[in-house]
Formats: sequence, C-alpha cells, structure tokens
Amino acid sequence: MNRLKLPALDPATVADVRGCGYPEPFRSRMGDRSKKKLGDAAGLTRFGVNLVTLGPGGQSALRHWHTLEDEFVYVLEGELVLVSNAGEQLLTAGMCAGYRAGHRDAHHFVNRSAAPARYLEIGNRVDGDNALYPDDDLMWCEDEAGVFAARKDGRRYAATDCGAAD
Repeated sequence: MNRLKLPALDPATVADVRGCGYPEPFRSRMGDRSKKKLGDAAGLTRFGVNLVTLGPGGQSALRHWHTLEDEFVYVLEGELVLVSNAGEQLLTAGMCAGYRAGHRDAHHFVNRSAAPARYLEIGNRVDGDNALYPDDDLMWCEDEAGVFAARKDGRRYAATDCGAAD
C-alpha cells in the first residue's frame, strides 16, 4: 500500500507519548496511559485531537475542569468509568461525553477493566486557559511566560518537578 501523505495519516505511524506533565506526587497516579497526538501530526493549530489508550488501572488525568477549553471524548473500544461531580458512569464503545469551557464539572476517565480502552480526546486550544483540580493541590495556569503547574495558593511547582506536558 502507498504511504499516506498529509492531510491523510495512519495513526499507527504517530509516536506514542507516555507520561504526563504533572509534578509528583500526581504523575505516578496516571498509571498506564499513552497518547498519539493526531491533531499535531496533521498540523492542526486551533484544536487538538489525541488517540488515547488507557491500560487497566490507567486514568486520563486528575479530576479537573478548564476555564476556556471545551473538551469532547468519544470511546472507541473497551470501557471507561467517567468520574464527575455527578458521580460515576460507565462508558463503552460508541459512547461519548463533552464538557464546555468554564463549567465547573470536574471530570476524568478511569479504566477499571482488565483490558485496554481507547478513545478520542478533542479540545480547542485557547490562550490563557487554566485547568483546576478540586481534589488536589494543583492547577495548570498560563501567563505571558507560558504554561506552569502551581499549588492552589499560587506557588509554582519547580519546573524540574514536572514531566513533559501533554
């Protein structure tokens, strides 16, 4: 078969990104998670599209909400538990969830099954977006100098404490 040329791409050719940008002790809580940044690979600049695989016990993120970013998740295979302010809901292949910017419904996805789960994660890219984590002493902030992790009182985590941001 011929090699695809942009704008087409084969997700199998996009590198897996493992880990997250959280400082410890939060980083190690993510478990088995990998992302293929499909939107970046396609050259998109206004929104991101990630193909995410969560292994058993993995989670998408810490429970959070965004000030300026809309988020949408579509489950491709496996099952995920959506944990939000409303409680827990099981999502399986073909189901989806969306969060509008500024809505304080903190959420994340957890794979409690024995098999991997895959989903598409889509979100717009907006300068000045902050992510707030009600269960943890963490927030992601953006200012003119860039994006950084901080405690809820505003003190920044040292850049050396943070992994590669995703």
